[in-house]
Amino acid sequence: MSKSTDIVEEIREPLSLKKAINELQKMVAHHSDAVGDIPEKQLQTFSLNVTATDPLLWLHNQDCCPRFFWSNRGKDDLVAGIGLADSIEYDKTGPNSTSFDILQEAISNKDPDTRYFGGFCFNNEQKRDEHWRAFKSFTFLLPEIQLTVKDGVHKLSCNLMLDPEKETSAQYKRLLHAIGKLNPSASPDHTCLPPFKTLSFSPDQKKWMETCEKILAGFREGLMGKIILARQTQLEFENGFSPLLFLLRYPHPGNSTYRFYFEPEKNSAFFSFTPERLYLRNHDRLLTEALAGTCSRETIGNGNGDACEQLLNSEKDRREHKFVKDTIAKELGPICSEIDMEERVRVLQLNRLVHLYTQCSARLNPDSNSDTAVLKTLHPTPAVGGVPKPRALEQIMRLEPFSRGWYAGPVGWISRNSAEFAVGIRSAVAKENNLYLYSGAGLVRGSDPASEWEEVDQKIADILSITRQKV
Repeated sequence: MSKSTDIVEEIREPLSLKKAINELQKMVAHHSDAVGDIPEKQLQTFSLNVTATDPLLWLHNQDCCPRFFWSNRGKDDLVAGIGLADSIEYDKTGPNSTSFDILQEAISNKDPDTRYFGGFCFNNEQKRDEHWRAFKSFTFLLPEIQLTVKDGVHKLSCNLMLDPEKETSAQYKRLLHAIGKLNPSASPDHTCLPPFKTLSFSPDQKKWMETCEKILAGFREGLMGKIILARQTQLEFENGFSPLLFLLRYPHPGNSTYRFYFEPEKNSAFFSFTPERLYLRNHDRLLTEALAGTCSRETIGNGNGDACEQLLNSEKDRREHKFVKDTIAKELGPICSEIDMEERVRVLQLNRLVHLYTQCSARLNPDSNSDTAVLKTLHPTPAVGGVPKPRALEQIMRLEPFSRGWYAGPVGWISRNSAEFAVGIRSAVAKENNLYLYSGAGLVRGSDPASEWEEVDQKIADILSITRQKV
């Protein structure tokens, strides 16, 4: 186990980014002169309060990979990070349960409150397509430098994982070099995305309809209760671009969505604007939810109230939501006590869509108080997999003509004491001059294949609209 984090932080009035960079250099240099022998790995964190700064704009101005961005749904926890102080990763084909176990073992040896950010493949037994090459079975990283906004407080921090097997002075020198390369600017960016040349679907609409009819026939035979069928939409652009422009240009920043961005290699990135929380854990307290059942405001055309009312009164959508709600409550039983699933079904309103939504809180049992237990239990939820889970996963691999990669996988952050994961839907992976968009629709008895195709169109409409913006 590595030694507990040594945090060097001075409480003072917030500094401008330029001044904070200079002060961080002084702090790190001073600490380098004072440090002695390091008998084991030890994390050093240096942090200063800074004036209000947009983390996304700051991140866009940094020429360094890996880069990541995280924003929770409440928008009171934002982190932009660059570089690599430490990482936990794995890249061998096998069940997701193995990935969860490996991450749990590694995180148990880290500082209790240090957060590692990253994500998992949706199904690690599936061979990944070439455009997912940079994305491993899972990757979680501690950035070398990060800009954090937590409850309105802005901080610029740097992390150094001191290794006793490496020369200490050289490790500090490397960090000082990284700080010196920081761009203090967070000015607006007016770069446009290049025009796209082609747009294609996998499967195409004809194949989608045929696949949906096969699934509906299976429902009539009692083979499954629900399955999520996804679609890949590929855009080829005239030239390459920075994928971070999609977060900068997102047209509805006030939407109740998580925002997640991970760029392990330059111009190869996965990003998600997801409304769905997988879970939030604080020690043994767990908060999760059922999110299923969708209605488009645009197809209703009579205002927000009518869309919400139609969704709440839709027998098909209420039934789809009940599948998810009942399954989550049942699956939590073996690992939790004090399970409180709301009776009332709420509506989560986004710009184009509204969803049925129910919260659930619980307390983890002492022998299940770990993220691996929760991940094994909840992933994939019926909102991205199906019911029953094993049959749905088998059919998804057989029926979808592409690999999901990190789409619909758990994305977020983890520490020993707490964690928060979202479900990586409404997402895309960018590679060079191509963009692959992913979204899905929940099929149950009574689903209409043409309507489900239109629902997928609605779910990716916000991302598609960014490609047509002029700044």
